[in-house]
Amino acid sequence: MSGSTRNKIAWVVFAFLAIGVGLYPLLYWLVDEPIGLLLSKTAELLADGIWRIGFYGHITFGGIALLTGWSQFSKKIRNRNLQFHRNLGKVYVAAVLISGICSIYIGLYATGGLITSVGFISLGVIWLYTTLRAYTAIRSNDLNLHQGMMIYSYAACFAAVTLRLWLPLLTMIFGEFLIAYKIVAWLCWVPNIIFANLWVRKKGLSLG
Repeated sequence: MSGSTRNKIAWVVFAFLAIGVGLYPLLYWLVDEPIGLLLSKTAELLADGIWRIGFYGHITFGGIALLTGWSQFSKKIRNRNLQFHRNLGKVYVAAVLISGICSIYIGLYATGGLITSVGFISLGVIWLYTTLRAYTAIRSNDLNLHQGMMIYSYAACFAAVTLRLWLPLLTMIFGEFLIAYKIVAWLCWVPNIIFANLWVRKKGLSLG
């Protein structure tokens, strides 16, 4: 298999996972009873109106970020319609701001206590920081910094995908959801950021 073919397959898988997980939050709106991660929450927390706003704000706008962010890396889409690329970028930034702020709040109540809270809050902070840096960079016409920070930003965003890939596997390995969840609070994003760093270096992007 040629390198070009492998790249195309990787791109298709990448887009498929981003779109699939990006649409996943719809289930939380369509199903009346707790599903997914809500099953690990206490009845008291589920009844908390502010927490529910934070949770649904996080998953809804996080889904929008996933759905809009992957196409930002397509040279074909960017070259065909630069204005479309810019508009999608603005939607992505707005979605990240809302979802990221919500993620930090609900991270305070993460299942598993301090270990998971610190993991998810750290992810939220990194996601917000890299996205804002990418936005301010393009406003200053610093394309290198913009591209580099967008790679980091979407690597953090893609944690929503890697979490759903790792969590069932870890639960099977350890036979307990709580242990798996504490691990995945870090495993869902740290390898992504390492990969982003390698990608940035390979592209020779200077981040200042």
